Amino acid sequence: MKIREILSVLEEMAPLAYAEDFDNVGLLVGDVNTEATGVLVCHDALESVIEEAVTKNCNLVVCFHPILFSGLKKITGKNYVERAVIKAIKNDIAIYSVHTALDNHQQGVNKIFCDALGLINTKILVPKQNFIQKLITYTIPENVEQVRNALFDAGAGKIGNYDDCSFNSKGIGTYMGNENSNPEIGERFEFVEAEEIKIEVTFEKHLQAKIVKALFSNHVYEEVAYEIYDLQNTHQNIGLGMIGELKNPMNESDFLQMVKESMKTGGIRHSQFLNKKIHKVAVLGGSGSFAIKNAINAGADAFLTADLKYHQFYEAESRLLLADIGHYESERFTKNYIVDYLTKKISNFAIILSEENTNPVKYF
Repeated sequence: MKIREILSVLEEMAPLAYAEDFDNVGLLVGDVNTEATGVLVCHDALESVIEEAVTKNCNLVVCFHPILFSGLKKITGKNYVERAVIKAIKNDIAIYSVHTALDNHQQGVNKIFCDALGLINTKILVPKQNFIQKLITYTIPENVEQVRNALFDAGAGKIGNYDDCSFNSKGIGTYMGNENSNPEIGERFEFVEAEEIKIEVTFEKHLQAKIVKALFSNHVYEEVAYEIYDLQNTHQNIGLGMIGELKNPMNESDFLQMVKESMKTGGIRHSQFLNKKIHKVAVLGGSGSFAIKNAINAGADAFLTADLKYHQFYEAESRLLLADIGHYESERFTKNYIVDYLTKKISNFAIILSEENTNPVKYF
């Protein structure tokens, strides 16, 4: 199996188009055409993890955090990033990161977080914006089903829990071909009025090239009329964070104790208790201070995230319990999920969970 075959499975799990613009996801080091010997899955691709991969004969390291986040001008081994990259290159080991591509996935980091806490009725906390486009095209009635089904097969027409969504309306199209035309209906220089069906479908913007190819491959017209628009709609199934409900409301101290045990954290920093039951819980794995207002507006009784600064605890505004459970801790089960996913998709191949604890934060 080539490394590129494994990467295609990883992109099914966490499409790179879902990642945030600031992020650096995908293949960071290595050659996709290399024969894969094994996959080591980790949280951070540190030098010690690369050494573990060498020892376990794995030439692909799949990490959550990208070891290469900003550009390198020199690779001299003077810091932990450069040392990890040098060791990977020397040992022909590829490094692939999923990061916010999996953060934004409906079944990704924050769903894993919710499941660990036993939350139900979960939904996206901060839906992704500027991610939906709309295609409008026109064709004759005899060609409608073929074009529409091709668009659906290419990924168009998915809205929430529904597939194959479109809007179709009848109208009259007009045209007159010049000397170079080859019209499907009528002749050159003939003014034609034909019954047409207008087809409207929405799609995720990274699918645009695939959608347009499907349109042109299945349309009967010599010249295909179509329009593509950017929509302001948020994508309800893609985005950062989640909010869900506890099956049974808990008091604040019992709730934090449950979180501490479930997420295996060494300690939790939190805002003042409000002496009310915790029922609706918002979560955002990693650095989530930007979503405090989203959690409040969503009616959360508690918001669990990481990397909160001193003054950000004031932003709870006595409206919810704000808790910092630790960056690593809030994402700790992600690598287990990746291993489980790859193991189910790729049978009879070495998919190994790293034994290295790469959490840089220790508790006394």
